[in-house]
Amino acid sequence: MGKVTGFLEIDRQERKYAPAADRVRHYNEFIIPLSDEGTRNQAARCMDCGIPYCHNGCPVNNQIPDWNDLVYNNRWEEASRNLHSTNNFPEFTGRICPAPCEASCTLNIDDNPVTIKSIECAIVDRAWSEGWLKPEIAAEKTGKKVAIVGGGPSGLAAAQQLARAGHTVHLFEKNRKAGGLMRYGIPDFKMEKHHIDRRVTQMEAEGVTFHYGAHIGVTQDAQQLVDSFDAVLMTGGAEKPRDLPIPGRELAGIHPAMDFLPQQNRRISKESPLDNKPILAGGKHVIVIGGGDTGSDCIGTSLRQGALSVTQLEIMPRPPDKENKPLVWPDWPLKFRTSSSQQEGAERDFSVVTKSFTGENGEVKKLHCVRVDGKMQPIAGTEFELKADLVLLAMGFLGPVLEGMLASLGVKLDGRGNVEANVVNYKSSLPKVFSAGDMRRGQSLVVWAIREGRQAARAVDEFLMGESTLPR
Repeated sequence: MGKVTGFLEIDRQERKYAPAADRVRHYNEFIIPLSDEGTRNQAARCMDCGIPYCHNGCPVNNQIPDWNDLVYNNRWEEASRNLHSTNNFPEFTGRICPAPCEASCTLNIDDNPVTIKSIECAIVDRAWSEGWLKPEIAAEKTGKKVAIVGGGPSGLAAAQQLARAGHTVHLFEKNRKAGGLMRYGIPDFKMEKHHIDRRVTQMEAEGVTFHYGAHIGVTQDAQQLVDSFDAVLMTGGAEKPRDLPIPGRELAGIHPAMDFLPQQNRRISKESPLDNKPILAGGKHVIVIGGGDTGSDCIGTSLRQGALSVTQLEIMPRPPDKENKPLVWPDWPLKFRTSSSQQEGAERDFSVVTKSFTGENGEVKKLHCVRVDGKMQPIAGTEFELKADLVLLAMGFLGPVLEGMLASLGVKLDGRGNVEANVVNYKSSLPKVFSAGDMRRGQSLVVWAIREGRQAARAVDEFLMGESTLPR
C-alpha cells in the first residue's frame, strides 16, 4: 500500500483556506490545493490496514486504498479511472462531501486520518486539466426511452449511467439549469458552478437530452410523461422546508434558507431571480436558526453580503469537543465541528429554542428565546432576547413536495412522507416508475444521492433489458 511506513513518517497535511478577511470579499472557492508532490505524500500515508473501513464509510464505496496507491506511484490517469468507476462526480464530493470515509479511516483512531477528500479532489481536477475525461458514448442504442425527473446529483448520476448503457435519456428539470441544490443551495464559495456545467456538457455529448423549465405535474402533465416513456425515474429531492410556526412568524424578514440562498447563486450566475423581492443581509443583524450545513451556508453568504452580525442558534446541546473513539469508530462521530463559514465571524449558541418573534411596522426586530435542557424542555429563568433584522430558517427538510407530480400520480408514500421504494429495485408503487435520492430516502448528502442514482440506474436497466452490466 503506497509507502508501507508512510503513515509513520509523514504527518497529515490538509488543504488550507485563504484568510477569512480576504475570502469574505468574494464568492469564489477559497481552498488552496496541495501540490502534486504534497498530494502524493498524503496518499503515501494510506496504511496496509487489512480491512479498509473507508470503503464502508464511503456511501459510493470508493476503492480508496487503490487510488491512494496509484497516486503515490504517480499513476494519476489510472487513479482517475478507478475513482470514476464508483463515483460519477468526484469533483462534487471532493468539495462538498463531509468525508465520512475519513471518519472511518483506521488512522482516525488517533485523529490523523488520510486526507481522502483532498486526494479525491486532486485526482479529478488533474483528470479534467489533462483532458482524460472524455464523453463515454454507448456503442449501441437499446431503443428504450427513459425519463428522469429532477436534475440534482441523483438524477444526473442516473442519467449518465443509463445513457452509457445505450438508452435514450431525457432529463426534466424545473429550474433553468441542472444541479438541484448543488447549484441553487450550495454557495459558489464552496463549489463554483462551472463544475456542474462541465459535467452537463459531457452528458449532452453522451446523449442525455436536458429539458429545462419543465415542472412535471405543474407545467407538464405527469401521467402523459409516464405514458410516453418505457421507464420513469423520479429524483426530485426533498425540498419541503421545516417551518417555525410560532407567534410573529408572519412578520417580514423571516425566510426559509432556501428562499435566501438560491437568490445569491442566481445573482452570481446572472440568472434572473424568480422572486422580484430580494432577500439581502447587508447592514442587518442576521439570526440563523439551525446548526447544520444549510445554516452554515447562510452564515457565509450573509457575511459576504455585508451583515452587521450573524448569530446561529441550535436547539441541540453543544457536542463534545472529542468523540469517544472506542465507542463510535468507524462510524460517523458526534463532535463539535466548526465550518469555514462559522470561522468567518458568526456567534454560535446551543440548547436554544425561539419562542416568538416581535417587530415594528410589520418587520421582525427581536427573537424571544429560552434555553432548554437535554430533553428539550425550557429552563425557567433563562429567557433572553436577540436583536434581528433578518431571520433565516435552516432547520432541515421534511421530505419531497407532494403537490404536483406525486399527488397527480398518486404514488404511495412511506411513513416519513417520502416516495416508498426499496434499495433493491427502487420501484415505486406505480408500474415502470422508480424513485431515488432524497425524494426516496429523505434529506441526505450529495454522495448518498449519487449512490442512489447509480443503483437506481442499474435497476431501471435490469427492468428494461432483463439484465444489466451497470455497477451497483
